[in-house]
Amino acid sequence: MSATAETGKPLDLTITAPVPEHGVAVHDLVAACPPPDRNSIYANLLQCSHFAPTSAIALRGDEVVGWVSGYIPPAAQATWFLWQVAVAPVARGRGLAQRLIDDILARPVCAGVRFLETTITPDNEASWRLFRGVARRLGAPMTHEAWFDRDRHFDGRHDTEMLVRIGPFAPVAAGGREGPSSPTRDRSRNHD
Repeated sequence: MSATAETGKPLDLTITAPVPEHGVAVHDLVAACPPPDRNSIYANLLQCSHFAPTSAIALRGDEVVGWVSGYIPPAAQATWFLWQVAVAPVARGRGLAQRLIDDILARPVCAGVRFLETTITPDNEASWRLFRGVARRLGAPMTHEAWFDRDRHFDGRHDTEMLVRIGPFAPVAAGGREGPSSPTRDRSRNHD
C-alpha cells in the first residue's frame, strides 16, 4: 500500500497482523498519539499475541505507524470490539485507520461479524468523525449510549465512555468496500 506524504514523497505502508515483537513499538506509538489511554507494555504484548488475529498494524519499513486493536467478545460472536486506534503524525490524513479496520473486518476470523463496537469519550471529535465515516462506509446505522460512567465506574478519574455500536452490516470483502471514501482512493480524512 502506498500513500503520499505531506512532502509529496510516497509513503509505502504494509498492513498486517501484529506479532509480540511489535508490542513495545505499539506502546510507544500509543503514548505519542493521545488521547487513547496507554496500556502497560505487557497488555500491548497480549494484544500483539492473543488478539493479533483481530488487530492490525501499519508498517513503514520496520516502523509501526498505525495500530488498531480489537477482539470478538466471547458472548457476542457477531461483534468486533475495537479497543484502540493510533496513527503516527507521518501517516495521518490518508484514511489509514479506516484501512486498518477494513483489513481486520475482511479477515476470515471476522466472517461472522455484523456489528462493530467501540467506546469514545464525548469530547473526542476525531474518533466521532472516524466512526461516523466507518458507519457510512459500511452502510450501517450507528448508535451510542453511556456505558462506563465517569463517577459510577471511573470514580471521577476518567470521562464517561460512550458505547458506540455500528451495524448490522454485510461482510467486508478483502480490500474493503468501494465507495466515495474507498481506502484505495485515499480520500478518507477521518481519525487518522
